[in-house]
Amino acid sequence: MSEWWTYRPEDFLLFSPRVYWRMFELHNEALWPLHLITLAAGAAILVLALWRPHGHGLWIALILAALWGFVGWSFLWDRYAAINWAIAYVSPAFWLQAVLLAVVGAGGGVAFDRRDITAWLGLALAVLAIVAYPLLPSLFGRPWTTAEVFGIAPDPTAIVTLGFLLIARGGLVLLLLPIPLLWLLLSGLTLHIMGDTQAWLPFAVAGVSFILVVLRRLLR
Repeated sequence: MSEWWTYRPEDFLLFSPRVYWRMFELHNEALWPLHLITLAAGAAILVLALWRPHGHGLWIALILAALWGFVGWSFLWDRYAAINWAIAYVSPAFWLQAVLLAVVGAGGGVAFDRRDITAWLGLALAVLAIVAYPLLPSLFGRPWTTAEVFGIAPDPTAIVTLGFLLIARGGLVLLLLPIPLLWLLLSGLTLHIMGDTQAWLPFAVAGVSFILVVLRRLLR
């Protein structure tokens, strides 16, 4: 039997890049045109964050909670786990994030009304994840059918959530940060092991988001 230290990370990869991106194609095909609804939901929470009507924090938190729960079930549990058994143990984290968002939002523990430089960067991050993330296939030489859409795929959903948490104010905001950050690190690691050039993107978003949160707390 080979010694364990002779194994490389790619030896533990259970699927090829072709199978990985084919998974997104099949997922998009199965759910279309639900993408239009999730993108509309993204536009709605952006408007709520800018307009800030009474109760906006609750509605933003509930919309994000619903999408985390949906992605955790439809993508991770029902599709991704079919090619990677370990994801079956990750999908409950998405459901936990959904519960945390709903509970914190319903309890009035978060308001998306910051207007400092960190908040504007967070808003820009959310806009880019909603608008630009589905365009990435053209930059990385993949077919359009592999597009990752907010509310349908996990990466843009996590990035939009981090963007909104940079806008957020409340004592429980830090409780909502770990799961999106950890998912992006896991996604970046998966892409890196596959040798995909898109790997730098989730790593960069997680790193920048963490640094902005730390800087904001230090400046306080």
